[in-house]
Amino acid sequence: MQEPFSSMLSKGGIKGKSMNATNPPLSIVVASYTIERFDDLTELLDSLQAQTYRNFETLVVTERSTELYNRLRAYIEEKAYPNTPVLFNPGPWGLSSSRNFGIERANGEIIVFIDDDALALPDWLEEIVKTYSNDESVIGVTGPALPLWEDGPIDWLPEEFYWIISCMSYKWADKGEVRNVWGTNMSFRREAFDQCGIFSPHLGLNEDSESGRHGLVNEETEFSIRVRDKTGLRIVYNPNMRIKHRVYRYRLSRQFISRRAYQEGYSKAMLKKLRGNSSEHSSVLATEYSLLRRIFVKLLPSILKGFFKNPIISWRKLQVTFPQYLFRVSQML
Repeated sequence: MQEPFSSMLSKGGIKGKSMNATNPPLSIVVASYTIERFDDLTELLDSLQAQTYRNFETLVVTERSTELYNRLRAYIEEKAYPNTPVLFNPGPWGLSSSRNFGIERANGEIIVFIDDDALALPDWLEEIVKTYSNDESVIGVTGPALPLWEDGPIDWLPEEFYWIISCMSYKWADKGEVRNVWGTNMSFRREAFDQCGIFSPHLGLNEDSESGRHGLVNEETEFSIRVRDKTGLRIVYNPNMRIKHRVYRYRLSRQFISRRAYQEGYSKAMLKKLRGNSSEHSSVLATEYSLLRRIFVKLLPSILKGFFKNPIISWRKLQVTFPQYLFRVSQML
């Protein structure tokens, strides 16, 4: 049986910063809180074990559900997956708190995050390592989350609004510097946390935000801005760092879309209020303003043209686009 990850670190079998930059140890942190995600989690763990890059550990942080904790431990033991501890977060609860719980116990030089309802493509970790190895000025790397539809692809949700379903098909064409990582698929060098702290526990999805009573999200955006400001290093987007993210049926309901848009808009408005333009970067909300311009200049005209060919689909697209566009504009003014 393979010896524990932490043991290999202490013996020098897996080294820290002095090691070969092409083979750094990685820690993957996965947070989960409900037994309903058990099957999704086991598929995620299977996809991690199929990675072409092998120098990693996986920390699964559970909370609230002891059943989930016990069943995951049994599954990992049955599969004999190495370096895959299951941890239980006693509280406080929430996505940021559970991720922070994992960060504090991670041994890797690079800490990677993926959602419990996602699947990693086989070269996911390999692409992450390549990006860091090629440029010492990079402190964070993010990549796309491609939709894995529960009921098959839909044609009425514009790609500019895939953020509503925690996916990204609205692409940057090439690798390049970005303001922030994408929470579903993100990574940082360990020094980001050593120098800049951890995710704000006041942000991020938790029990209340799932029910709509707490709307502050975007913890990864706030942390990314903090890291860039304090270290002067870059966060980049790698289009080949790909995962697939499940799109459950309920995420396409009008109620979910409205609540998600509110959470995003309100959180970005609060971020602007708290930080203003104190960042050394041109604007805290430059990414959002760019998306709004794209919606107004390209998406809306294309939807209107589509009425001549497919009025039903175009009408559904307009029903999603127009109210969300006006709402985001009003929140960010």
